[in-house]
Formats: sequence, C-alpha cells, structure tokens
Amino acid sequence: MSKQTTVEQVYEAINSGDDGRVCKDIPEQACDHQPKNVSTHIVSLASTKVADGLIDPKLILSWLLSALGASTFLVGLLVPIREAGALLPQLFTAGALRRLPQRKWAWALGSLVQGLSVVGMLLSAIFLEGKAAGIVIVVLLGVLAIARSVCSVSYKDVLGKTVSKSMRGKVTGLAASVASAGVIIFGLVLASGYVERMTLVLIALGVAATLWIFASLMFTKLEEAPGATEGGGNPLEVAKKNLSLLKDRQLLLFISVRALLIATALAPPFMVTLNGNGGIENLDSMLGGLGALVLASSLASFLSSYVWGWLADQSSRKVLLLSSIVAMVALGTTVFLAELDLVRHSIVLPALLFVLMIAYHGVRLGRSTHLVDMATADNRAAYTALSNTIIGLILLTGVGFSAIAQYFGHVVVLAVMAVMCLLAALLSLGLKEVQE
Repeated sequence: MSKQTTVEQVYEAINSGDDGRVCKDIPEQACDHQPKNVSTHIVSLASTKVADGLIDPKLILSWLLSALGASTFLVGLLVPIREAGALLPQLFTAGALRRLPQRKWAWALGSLVQGLSVVGMLLSAIFLEGKAAGIVIVVLLGVLAIARSVCSVSYKDVLGKTVSKSMRGKVTGLAASVASAGVIIFGLVLASGYVERMTLVLIALGVAATLWIFASLMFTKLEEAPGATEGGGNPLEVAKKNLSLLKDRQLLLFISVRALLIATALAPPFMVTLNGNGGIENLDSMLGGLGALVLASSLASFLSSYVWGWLADQSSRKVLLLSSIVAMVALGTTVFLAELDLVRHSIVLPALLFVLMIAYHGVRLGRSTHLVDMATADNRAAYTALSNTIIGLILLTGVGFSAIAQYFGHVVVLAVMAVMCLLAALLSLGLKEVQE
C-alpha cells in the first residue's frame, strides 16, 4: 500500500464518516481530483478570509484613515463603497461570468486584483497622508470591492463543479474557522501592545496582499472541467422584469427591514472614530485600543454565528426581530455614553462593538434564511435579484451618513442608526413565520 500524501490525509480527515457517495453530483473527472480540489479550496478560501479580516474596512481601514489624518467624510465612505461595490457589479457581470467554461480563472483574477489593490493601499499609507491618502485608499477599496464581486459570483459555481455536495459545507466551514482563528490571533497581537500599532497595521496590509496573491495562484491549480455554461441570465434583467413582485406585501416588508438594518454594517467606522480628531489617541489609551476592537468583532462572529444559524432555522423572523433590538440597544447605549463622555474609559467601546457585531451576524443569517424560506423554487431567483438590486442601490446612499457626521458629528449618525434599528424591529413584527 503506497504512502498517502498530505493532501490525501487532509481529504480523508475531512471526509471521515461519509457514506461513500461523495461523487454522486459532480462530473466523473472531478471525482478523480477530489483530494486535490478540496485542499485547494480550503487553502485558497481560508487565505482570502484571513486577508479580509486583516483589512476589515469597518475597523482596520477606518482606524488607518483616521491615523493618517483623513476626514470623517472619507472614513464614512469605506463601508458603503465596500458593501455596494461587492454587490452591485454582480448585477451586470453575473451572466457573462456564468457563461465561462472554466470560472476558476475569474476567481483567480479577482483575488489577484484584490491583492494588488491592497499593495496600493500599503504604499499610500507609507508615502501619503491626510486627504490624499484617504482618497487613494477609498478608490482602491472600490477596485477591491468590484474584484470581490467577481470572486463572489464565480466561487459558488466553481465549488459546485469541483467539490461534492456532501463536502461543500465542510470545506467552507473549515476555511471560515481557520480564518477566524487567524484574525483572533491578529487581534490579540494588536491588543498586546508589543508592536507599535501603525507598524502592525501596515504589516497586516502586506500580509493580506500576499495572501490574496497566493490564493490567486493556488486557485489556478484547481482541476475544473469545462462546460455547464448555460443558465447565465443577468440578475439586473431579472430584477427589472420582476418589479411587480413588490406587490407582495411580505417581500416589500422584508426588503424594508433589510434596508433599515444596513445600519449594523455602517455603524462600526463611526464608533471607531467616535471622538473625532482625538479618536486615535483615545483608542490607544484604552485596553488594547484597536486590538480590543478587532478582537471584539472576530469573537462576536466566532461565538454567535452558529447560534444565530440554529435560531434562524427555527424562526428567521424572530432572529431579525431580536438582532434589530440588540443593535438598537448597542447603538443607543453608545450614544448615551458618548454624551456622558464615557466611551473612552476601559473596554466600554470594544464591549459595545462586540454587542453590535453579534447583532450584525444575526442580521446576516436571519435575512438570508428568511429570503430563501419565504420564496418558492419558482420565484427564489427573482426575489433574490430584486432584493439585492434594491439593497445595493440603498447602500450607495450610505455616503449620506458621512456628510451628517462631517457637519453634525458621529453621535447624531449613531442616534439615527439606532432609530433605524428600532423601526426595523417594529416592521419585523409584521413578517410571517416562513419556517412554518
């Protein structure tokens, strides 16, 4: 009996306990390459997820722009551009990408562009400052977001063609777990204070760029059989053709709740820079400063995602309701303590961010589960395309929060977002229990 390679050992460890039908729903030639493909997916996906955490626009890039002296307006643009940029381009490119015989090349190119974009951010942070650094980094984040949208569209198709259905959850789950551990370690190093924070953040950008480029090269080694180019309809056209679906009161209500809850994604940068120009010094005087914030965010994801997922399977409506209330409490408390000038003390801000990020992950899991379960096989694609189109457009209006912060202050923005979460909670009461 020949000695197993490391790739084969990893594959068998992941696939232990399977009933042997691992190749039932993929091409025969893909079955022959399962060990290699599974390992390639895990390494590539984990690398990009770690890279995502190392440049997190909600925390890392927000902190970096503030440290470089960029305006509050530019800091406030980060998350809307990142979120909308990763969503809206899919409406125009999805059809063309799905017509490619081998979509691994699209994913590899997208990962490469993301890595090169972060190289540009790193050089900007080293050689520029103030408004110039802020503008360049925001523009590069837009390029990164578009490249990410290409990866997002192509990845699910590649996964479906190269990895058996019985293993896809294990592959993505293991990659996510590895990435969470990596970001938690980064947060601990930041919080330790052993390395000067700006230096460590710049190193993190360099590591993130390297990981994206490495993932791009790794993914080209994937054994993907050509074919399956049919079904490349453009989601934008689907959305336009199905505007009449908004007559469905439940769909309209769901989109309204989801739109209001974009506050959970947009709020963190305004919390990070809550104290204005003195925010960085105030953060550094806290326990671990930025490290504590990164740690709070990554731990929230690690600890809450499974619980929210389990609850969503029972009642996605209640998950949306509960996460709305939790977000409202977190943001409302932040506003209250900011008015009392107490957010700079001890671990108050990291604790508040931890609670908000728990709500954020609840929103993500609740909304995806609710949309899938409320739709039928006949209208699910149309519901998804229409919902994503509307939310993508609404996210672009998120830049308005930057203007509000510039003229009225961060506290006002966070107060508005707390009210949005309250309205989302009230509207979610009208959603049906679609799991029933």
